[in-house]
Amino acid sequence: MPNVVVVVPTYNEIENISSIVGRLRQAVPRAHVLIVDDSSPDGTGERADKLAATDPGISVLHRAKKEGLGKAYLAGFTLALDRGYDYIVEIDADGSHDPTDLPAMIKLAKAGNDLVIGSRWVDGGSVKNWPWFRHSVSRAGNAYARAVLGSDIRDLTAGYRVFRASALQELGLEGVSSQGYCFQVELAWTLERAGYRVVEHPITFVERSTGRSKMHAGIVAEALLRVTGWGLSATLKTVRR
Repeated sequence: MPNVVVVVPTYNEIENISSIVGRLRQAVPRAHVLIVDDSSPDGTGERADKLAATDPGISVLHRAKKEGLGKAYLAGFTLALDRGYDYIVEIDADGSHDPTDLPAMIKLAKAGNDLVIGSRWVDGGSVKNWPWFRHSVSRAGNAYARAVLGSDIRDLTAGYRVFRASALQELGLEGVSSQGYCFQVELAWTLERAGYRVVEHPITFVERSTGRSKMHAGIVAEALLRVTGWGLSATLKTVRR
């Protein structure tokens, strides 16, 4: 049994799913791939089933409805923990993350780090094909989250990660409340605050070339409100002590 599983959440990614799975199987052939599909109306789930039927290293978790990125990842993580994997990877289905970065990231995790983040905002990291507005929003959002939460992580919102499974098990996933993209912030900050070892590995993030981005103003608003709330709560606890 391979000790690494790559969790790929999907919703309407029929144009990208075959490509990203193929690239993953080439980059980390000994890892398993777990596709978590939220009943995509475009047929992504059915395409994923066809991929799994021809490759024992691929499996599919079908969810009844779309409930947000965080819920999809938590479902995938829970199944991965039940199956006994040692390392759990999260990666976007749209091809923005380069699977060839994974061997180096997994190596860092096996060296004793609990969370390895594929980071756009450390030295050597970069973003390609983003409009200046989205670039500015991401930079400003990460800077705000770091300041409010007192975090040393440069890319709190990154969606390319390798977790040590035992760290997730010790932490307990039932306490993670975010449903949208701020799930990334919550989980990374919670691990960091609990004293787990977090490192960042520089990556080049490339904006998707096919399909539609799931990013919208509501996601940004949710992240802003939740991060502010977490920061205020942490400050009040410190004052009380």
